[in-house]
Amino acid sequence: QVQLAESGGGLVQAGGSLRLSCTASGRPVSTYAMAWFRQAPGRERDFVAAIGWSRGSTDYADSVQGRFTISRDTAANAVYLQMNSLKPEDTAVYYCAADRDYRGSLYYTRYDYDYWGQGTQVTVSS
Repeated sequence: QVQLAESGGGLVQAGGSLRLSCTASGRPVSTYAMAWFRQAPGRERDFVAAIGWSRGSTDYADSVQGRFTISRDTAANAVYLQMNSLKPEDTAVYYCAADRDYRGSLYYTRYDYDYWGQGTQVTVSS
């Protein structure tokens, strides 16, 4: 069993930056794929970014491409999301997720991920 804990959310003005962290405990996640999703009020939980831990391959939603960067730290058993040039439409609860069945392909739907954190709120003011 893996537990995920997000941190780093907060209130920021449009154009600003935040760095989210997700720390995994229970077992190493170095064979997993990790992802960030977000959910705004009244909306579905949407894919933001993913990383295959072993290969370091990454993928992003079109809406964040070029502004957000996902990375991982094996020693810390953690994954990060650097968010730059934030927009009001980035406001949401951000969730960290882990896919224990990673075999080289990154997935974009919530149903492909086995473990979830509790989420951290990101609010971008205009």
